[in-house]
Amino acid sequence: MVNNKEILIEVKNLKKYFQVGKHATLKAVDDVSFFIRKGETLGLVGESGCGKTTCGRTVMGMYGATGGQVLFDGVDVHKLNKKQKKDFTRRAQIIFQDPYASLNPRMTVGDIIGEGIDIHNIYTGQERTNRVYELLQLVGLNKEHGSRFPHEFSGGQRQRIGIARALAIEPEFIVCDEPISALDVSIQAQIVNLLIQLQQELGLTYLFIAHDLSMVKHISDRVGVMYLGAMVELASSHDLYEKPLHPYTQALLSAIPVPDPEVERNKARIKLEGEVPSPINPKPGCRFTPRCRYAKPICSIETPILKEIEKEHYVACHLFD
Repeated sequence: MVNNKEILIEVKNLKKYFQVGKHATLKAVDDVSFFIRKGETLGLVGESGCGKTTCGRTVMGMYGATGGQVLFDGVDVHKLNKKQKKDFTRRAQIIFQDPYASLNPRMTVGDIIGEGIDIHNIYTGQERTNRVYELLQLVGLNKEHGSRFPHEFSGGQRQRIGIARALAIEPEFIVCDEPISALDVSIQAQIVNLLIQLQQELGLTYLFIAHDLSMVKHISDRVGVMYLGAMVELASSHDLYEKPLHPYTQALLSAIPVPDPEVERNKARIKLEGEVPSPINPKPGCRFTPRCRYAKPICSIETPILKEIEKEHYVACHLFD
């Protein structure tokens, strides 16, 4: 999409389909394109089931791509040999949504964090121990926590352990797969602020997947909006929140609650009506058509292409043809 040496991740026409029946194909990610520059955060938002987590896992190579490319520093993640794949996992890590399910309950926290260090043979002996202690302190825990087990911690603390594990092998890129959605609201801001702080200190690049639009605005440089497997809008965080162009983005943003009761009462909210189409064997045309108040005849026939409407503001909508 963009010729820029500062780009770390470039996703080109990515597709991930699942066969769910003899003649049924679930198009979880369908022709999605975006890029992430070194040191920036790209937020990925959308309703549950829109394909954002599948997209993140396909970018990481955890799922094989049905089509398209994921270029990491110009090399396709889905065409790596065994040694290259190990090198890639050293440079790219993931923080999972559920901080309890993603931690082995039979391992101590120290061993969980040190597992990646052992696999990649980065530190041994006392150096390894010191590195684990350093990581625990980096994420706001104490070195005494290293000898405990995951069930002894709160949700927020477990997510800190997950972050320390991801940082253990000094990656450049981290996919944050809804890292705050399973946490109490009081803890969510702490984890997001920790991620921002770590990014500034370590020069990390994030793909931040979430459905909490206010948190995404807080952490992201640019934001992509997905709807039923397709990217419908992609812009800088400021432009997307101040001037959303796609009707679906406008509806999403109108649903963000405002802390002022008076403003919240009088706020115009866009209510989406109509049936949500199935991502299984989707019909041609724009998938948002049944719920769109601006739908035109062409919307049911031709799938809109994501194109640049303003500088680095991309929209897939026939309103802008």
